Amino acid sequence: MDLAVEAAESRHLSNFLEQFALRSARMLDADWGAVAVYRDRDTEFHQMPGKGPVSPDTSEWLLANAREMQNEMETRALPREIAANLSRRNQPVAAIFIRIASSDKEKLGTLCLLRKRRSLGIEEKRLLRALASHAALSLENFRRFSQLERSKRQWVEDIDAISDYIVVHDRSWKIARTNRSLASHLGVSPVALVGEAMSSLRQIAEAGSDLPCPFCRDTQRTREEYVAASADRIFLISTSRKPGVTDDDTRTIHVLKDITDRREAERRYRELFDSIQEGLFFATPEGRFLDVNDAMVRMLGYASREELLRSDVSPHLYPAPEAREKFLTALAEKGVLRNYEETLRRKDGTLLHTLQNITAVRDTQGRIVQIRGLMLDVTEQKSFQAQLQRERDFNQKILNTTQSMILVLDTAGLISYANRRCYEEGYQESELIGHRLVDWVESSQQADFEAALETTANGHQVENLELRAKRSDASMGHFSISLSPMRDEQSAVNSVVVVMTDITDAVLLQAKLAHSEKMATIGRLVSGVAHEVNNPLAAILGFTDLLLENPEVPPSAQEDLKIILQETQRTKDIVQDLLSFARQRPVQRELVQVHSVLRQTIKLRSYDFASHGVEVTEEFEEELPPALGDVQQLQQVFLNILNNAYDAVQETGRRGQIKIHTRRQGEMIEVTITDNGTGITDTQRIFDPFYTTKQAGKGTGLGLSICYGIVRAHGGEIQCWNNEDGAGSTFVVRIPVATESALAAAAAKESGR
Repeated sequence: MDLAVEAAESRHLSNFLEQFALRSARMLDADWGAVAVYRDRDTEFHQMPGKGPVSPDTSEWLLANAREMQNEMETRALPREIAANLSRRNQPVAAIFIRIASSDKEKLGTLCLLRKRRSLGIEEKRLLRALASHAALSLENFRRFSQLERSKRQWVEDIDAISDYIVVHDRSWKIARTNRSLASHLGVSPVALVGEAMSSLRQIAEAGSDLPCPFCRDTQRTREEYVAASADRIFLISTSRKPGVTDDDTRTIHVLKDITDRREAERRYRELFDSIQEGLFFATPEGRFLDVNDAMVRMLGYASREELLRSDVSPHLYPAPEAREKFLTALAEKGVLRNYEETLRRKDGTLLHTLQNITAVRDTQGRIVQIRGLMLDVTEQKSFQAQLQRERDFNQKILNTTQSMILVLDTAGLISYANRRCYEEGYQESELIGHRLVDWVESSQQADFEAALETTANGHQVENLELRAKRSDASMGHFSISLSPMRDEQSAVNSVVVVMTDITDAVLLQAKLAHSEKMATIGRLVSGVAHEVNNPLAAILGFTDLLLENPEVPPSAQEDLKIILQETQRTKDIVQDLLSFARQRPVQRELVQVHSVLRQTIKLRSYDFASHGVEVTEEFEEELPPALGDVQQLQQVFLNILNNAYDAVQETGRRGQIKIHTRRQGEMIEVTITDNGTGITDTQRIFDPFYTTKQAGKGTGLGLSICYGIVRAHGGEIQCWNNEDGAGSTFVVRIPVATESALAAAAAKESGR
């Protein structure tokens, strides 16, 4: 009974447990007693007062055995070393352990007793169980009371830690409790506000009510929430009402949450939301808009935000119903759509081309509950893009169908673009892009092209510049070149457009026409002059022969007469050449073996070539087909070219080399004669009549002109140029291959013989 009274009156667990251990030791005739209390992993050891504490080794042994015990009550013998430490206490020999357990069998602690007797009687066991029951009840009560006290203190601390203002008042409008945040705002302690009238808090905020409490608006409602404002703050006031301690009392709890910053953020967010020129929207998965900004309203052609939110416009938005299904499927798969292009319909039915960024908001089950997006009106850009594409296609067609080569150069002269015509001409991209165009131009004219490029880089256009440039087959051709500047946004020249037209055929045709006109004019002149000169020459030759046969003419005069006869004969030959040039007699067409003609011609000059150290190299293509022409005239052409080559290599003073190369080129037989002589001074005039580079008395200038006429009469062509290495020149003669009909006619003629 005393234990029960002490347990009820005691407010300190430690004092109670020490007295409990003392009473238990006395009742069980024990020398020493203590209670071990378990708190999670920690153990508190409360020893009976009046006797000194046991040694640490004894205490450690007791605690270890108390935790290890498996039964409700156990008696264990003391180890020898532990008993030796207790010799001054009449040598107890046994330790009794009694489990203290709660009503739900939780182990709260252990009662430990040391005494001389080891065995326990039945009454002693009943007594120990009763003591353990009292101890368990007391420990549980103390624990619950402690938890309650801690919970109360924690609740007060939690309420005081809340930054929102909390006030509780009773039915008489008196303050019953406030938290520390509200008291600190008013500059007083929470206790000082208890009992004060609620009207004293009107300075904080006003709900617009006539009630004594500035925060109450409807006393009949148990819960209400609204926004109240003061001069500089905005509060969200949450009110709850619940019964008080007595039946006729009511407790009202007000929580004032300062939302000034949130309202300001919402205002700024709304201003930003509406000021963005792109359309912003929040919508349900079914397509109904939850919120939109002003730009979205304008884009869709509605009068106001309210009209757009009020109407279910989703069926009207999509011109094609399957487009919406496609959109929802893509959004469900990816969750986010970036730069998604979609065509919508405005309120008036016109089409709206949009570029959208869409995000899906999902719930905990992964279902889409909201769609948020940003929409950009690209209708005008689409129109511009379509127009630009049409113009680009149009320009591309012009660039690719023109017969001129069009290139774009940067300011350094490097090619950055070439149209299709360049590749059709046989040029490869690897030799165009990134290379210098000036490298195509003949070295003697590169300075002219560089000057034209610099002029264009300075903003001026250059038109119809005629230059010789390399073709795709490495041959040199004539080109008409125009250069135009291209400018950037600052009107600075950043590239040059070059238009190149191959006029090689036109230049050759023009030259041939001019040459033909010269030949016709000179032919008529020479024909008339030759006939007039022949008559006096015939008389001079006749009388000179008569004088030489006259024995009365002295020897000295005969020598002079021989000179007259020689020069007159030379004059006659010149006149004969003029007549041959003027007549242009018809070609005697028969099958000609070009190799035979060449070898016969070389044989005519073989002695001169050998005696003067001129090396003649033959590179003849095997099985060259026959040509149709005049053997004598073709021999005259080749002999004239060989004579010129021989004279050219003799003038250099070095060992002469003449190379003769033949091949079939399509329907033409091509004969190329190359020498390492002095070259040609003017390749443009070499076939003009009476133009010669030889010394006076060594040439009339008619040889190559006659050759030109002969080759043209055969339906062929003759060209010449100086070699690129600067040593000598090259002549090319092209004559047609005999046709099958010509071969058949020649065969028939042979069989007729």
